Amino acid sequence: MGGLIRAIDPRRVGATILDLLLPPRCLKCGVEVGGDGALCAECWRGIAFLQPPCCARCGLPFDVDPGAGAICGACARDAPLYGRARAALRYDEASRPLVLAFKHGDKLQLAPALGRFMRQAGTELLATCDIIAPVPLHWTRLFARRYNQAAVLAHALVRNGGPPIVADLLERRRATPSQGRSGRAERRRNVRGAFGLKRGRAVAGQRVLLIDDVLTTGATVSECARTLLDAGASAVDVLTLARTMRPEL
Repeated sequence: MGGLIRAIDPRRVGATILDLLLPPRCLKCGVEVGGDGALCAECWRGIAFLQPPCCARCGLPFDVDPGAGAICGACARDAPLYGRARAALRYDEASRPLVLAFKHGDKLQLAPALGRFMRQAGTELLATCDIIAPVPLHWTRLFARRYNQAAVLAHALVRNGGPPIVADLLERRRATPSQGRSGRAERRRNVRGAFGLKRGRAVAGQRVLLIDDVLTTGATVSECARTLLDAGASAVDVLTLARTMRPEL
C-alpha cells in the first residue's frame, strides 16, 4: 500500500483536479476539448496549415509540385533579401481571430501551441540557423502593447530546446505607421532604414532566423534582413506564425 501511495505523482493529481475545475478549452472558439493547447475538431478543420510543395524562397504554397528548388513568379521577378521564409498557417478568415487574439488581445496562453505549430513548419530552418531574433517593435508601440508578440513566439518556439534567442539583436529606430492598409510599395517606403543592429551586438558569419507573426508583403522582414546582411550575417531566414497567400500590390 505504501509503495502504491509513493508511486502517485502529486503533479498529475493536481492537473486532474484543475482539469475538473477548469476544463481545457479550444484555443479559438473556447469549447471544451480533450487537452490543453488544442483546437476542437471544427476549428482544426477550418485552419489551413501550410506544408510542401511551396516556393523554395518565400514559402508560398503550390497547387502542384513543380520539383525541388522551384520558386514562385513573385520571387523570380523580385527576389527577396532573405534566403527562405516559412509559415505555419494560412492567414485567412479562419486563422485571423486566433492570430489577432494573441497579437492584440493579450491571449498569451496561446503561445505554447502557436510555438509548436511554428516549430513543425520551420524544422529545416531551425536545423541550420545559429541564432534566433524576433522582429522588434518601436519602444512606443512596445510600451502601449506591453509585449512584443514576435519575441513571445520565439521563446515558445524553443521552449523545449533549440538555437539561442538574441531578443535585442535588432532595434526599431524609427516608429512607422501601421501597415495594415498599405500596399507593397508603401510598406517598403515605410520601413526603409527603420531597423538597426543593437549597439554591442555582432552577427558576422552567423545564420540568423527572424521570427514574426504574419508575413504579408515581406517588406518588414526584408528590411531586417538587409540590416543583418549589411552587418555581416552569412544568411537570414524567416519563420512566421501565418502568411497571406496573395502578395499585395
